[in-house]
Parts: sequence; structure tokens; C-alpha cells
Amino acid sequence: MSLASVFHQQYTSEISNMKSFAILVLFLFAAQSVSVYAGSFHKDVKIHWGDGRGKIHDNEGKLLSLSLDKSSGSGFQSNQEFLYGKAEVQMKLVPGNSAGTVTTFYLKSPGTTWDEIDFEFLGNITGHPITLHTNVYTKGSGDKEQQFHLWFDPTADFHTYCITWNPERIIFTVDGIPLREFMNAESRGVPFPTKQPMRLYASLWEAEHWATRGGLEKTDWSKAPFTAFYRNYNVEGCVWANGKSSCPTNSQWFNQKLDSNNQKRMKAVQSKYMVYNYCADKKRFPRGVPPECS
Repeated sequence: MSLASVFHQQYTSEISNMKSFAILVLFLFAAQSVSVYAGSFHKDVKIHWGDGRGKIHDNEGKLLSLSLDKSSGSGFQSNQEFLYGKAEVQMKLVPGNSAGTVTTFYLKSPGTTWDEIDFEFLGNITGHPITLHTNVYTKGSGDKEQQFHLWFDPTADFHTYCITWNPERIIFTVDGIPLREFMNAESRGVPFPTKQPMRLYASLWEAEHWATRGGLEKTDWSKAPFTAFYRNYNVEGCVWANGKSSCPTNSQWFNQKLDSNNQKRMKAVQSKYMVYNYCADKKRFPRGVPPECS
């Protein structure tokens, strides 16, 4: 897992008195086509690092945990690669003092000029909100961060996190509510991941030098092992094999976009819960923000 870019602007005060988010959750992606995967950790993923710190807890392969201690973290990857798809999982994050830890669910291609689409959860000290960090890399270049403090405690229960990646856009949702839409603006010179197949990855690892308040809060190893849970993993996508993808173009996610109501919903979320937006960082981009921001 590549390190997210060191933040050019890090918030210095924590959001307090977070209120319940009174938005009616409609099923944005309701009627889906036949899944490539029905969702089993036994069948669909490989725990590829962690020396036993990653565990599948049931015969059906619905529940998996990743753990981190001072010696190592852990992670899993999908058995298949995809060129476009919809990937979702329910996650319950590390409770209590999780400062310095990073829990992830993301897509990534191999190599030094990789593509990547990130959900990263940056831990915090007890009583302060976990930061949801999103980013998009194309050909090894990222720097497209948006961060959120969610309207619920993501350590208290499972919530559904979804990445929809199609030729026109990338949509990040939480419990069916859109947080972010990254559009394909290649016509304006903005790179977009269209050519490199990616695997699904998840991991729990230590990044105390930057993850919590820019590295000011360190990991308390007396609280280890830290454990996060994943369940109901599901992927619908264009499977990449033998140099080509098998892509069900009649799938709803392949042409998914946000209608006007969901655009309003996303803007409301961003207005209330976004704590960093690279498009608004004038200090970082003194000559003007990137073209996709306008």
C-alpha cells in the first residue's frame, strides 16, 4: 500500500458535537446485474501478509478481521484483477485510541506508474473523530485528497463503503450516500484510470509519522493488538484475464452517475462533513487549483 501524500493542510482543531445526519438514505445503486462475485472471503481474496494477523471467522467467508501490533500489520487482496467495477464491503474500525493506525479498502494496479482509488481511515485518540481520507492516483500521481469526519462513529458498528469505478467517473459512497464523485476529465488533460487493471486490497498498518494530526499523535502500543473487521465483501466488475477484460456493459454500475437529487445530497455531505479538499487549498496551489476543480 502506497503512502498517501503528506498533507499540505492539516486541520488543527477537532470537530465536536457531531450531530446525526438527517438524510433519508435512498438506495442509490439498487437494481444491480448478476455479480461476478457473490462475496466470500474464502473464495475471493487472499490474506497476503500479516503472518496470521488476518483471519476469516466463519465457514461462509462473510467475516474477516485484520490486526496490527508492533511487529506487523496485515492485509488481503482480491484473487482477480478488474478493469472497472463496483466494490463494496462493510467495515467496523478499530475502537478506542487508534492514533497512528490506518485502515484501508482500495483498488490498486501494480508497478511504479500505478493507478489507485483509496478509502483510508486515519485513526485518532479516544473521543476524537476518525478521518476518512479519499484519493485517486493515475500513473503514480495522486494529490487529489478529500477528507471527511463521518456523521457516525465508524468504530461502533458496521457500515457499508463502496467504490464505483466506470469509464466516466469514480463514486465514493458510505451507506449508499455519495461522498465524492471524481469525473473523467481526460479531454481537459486530467489523468483518469482507464487502462490499468486493479486488484481490491484492504489493510491495517501503522503510519504514526503522518496519520493523526500530521504525526503529532503517536501510536499507543499498550493498546495493541488493534483490530478492524470486514464483512459482506462483494465485487461486480470487468474481470481482467489474458490481456483483456470481460465486462458486462449492461450492468447498472457501468453507466452509473449521480442524478440531481444525489448531487444535492453529496454537496450537503461535503458542506457538513468535509474537513479537507485539495480543490480549496490555495496555499498548496498558489497558481490556481487543478483543472478538474473548476
